Amino acid sequence: MAKLMRNMLLLAKTETTPGTDSVPTAALNSILARGIAPTPVNAEFADRNLIQPYFGFTGQVQVQSYSTIEFEVELAGSGAAGTAPKYGPLLRACGFSETITASTKVDYAPITSNQSTVTIYVFLDGVRHTMVNCKGNVSFALSARNIPVMRYTFTGFVATVTDTANPTGSDFTGFRAPLAINKANTPTFSLHSTAIKTTEFSIDMGNQVDYRNYIGSEDVTFTDRRPSGSVTFEYDAISVRDWWTIVRNGTLNSLQMIHGTTAGNIIQIDAPKVQITNPSLNDDNGIAMLSCDLSIQPNVGNDEIVISVR
Repeated sequence: MAKLMRNMLLLAKTETTPGTDSVPTAALNSILARGIAPTPVNAEFADRNLIQPYFGFTGQVQVQSYSTIEFEVELAGSGAAGTAPKYGPLLRACGFSETITASTKVDYAPITSNQSTVTIYVFLDGVRHTMVNCKGNVSFALSARNIPVMRYTFTGFVATVTDTANPTGSDFTGFRAPLAINKANTPTFSLHSTAIKTTEFSIDMGNQVDYRNYIGSEDVTFTDRRPSGSVTFEYDAISVRDWWTIVRNGTLNSLQMIHGTTAGNIIQIDAPKVQITNPSLNDDNGIAMLSCDLSIQPNVGNDEIVISVR
């Protein structure tokens, strides 16, 4: 019987013990997502390369296998300042800490050790894909006249796939409707302490996630991160900001974006040390635009980006 791609449900729950199924439920752990693309088995093979007195392929041996999944989640607040958003377990499994300030905000900052893992269930019209020990990478796309989204890629142990009916009772009430990126909803965007008129902005955390299967060991490990980004904004007079000298000197300075104006649905992104590289001029319907790559660096460590949900 054909399976309907629209009949999908994604669940995710932080694992108490990495690699042990945390048993997410539809009522508590449903993730409102789009573009869900699971790959239950990514298998790697070694050629046998046997010598025989005739031509022919001598086969392969599977040496390791793991699972991956990609999907997008809209970037919005939790509905109440100081309450962790429902996508919090996903950010934590992408190498972020979670710090809750009651009634005020929840901060997500990168960490180097003791990262969380999540169990992910993907139901596809009566088939369940169970991924455990999942760690991943996240990127943020925040472009004018669009919906801000987080793009996730997770790696976990090879998925267990079973015929299991989609559960009922999915609760998505913790997911707020996103605000479009525009002048009214996005009051602050500054780069190197300069307010700029921005059309395109993205950040990629650049987590290096490595599946490792050795003698006596199987794990999914963060081995490094290299956050980067890009931005496109209106070109202005040199007296406003001399971007060319900033690029030439390799100057480091801050970036801040505040999206949303009402408590409970505000997202703030801060980066203390950002280097601008690869500037180029381009034409946007007759308006001169400057496009740049961003190298995002730590200040004292584990602070190169802070995402505040408030």
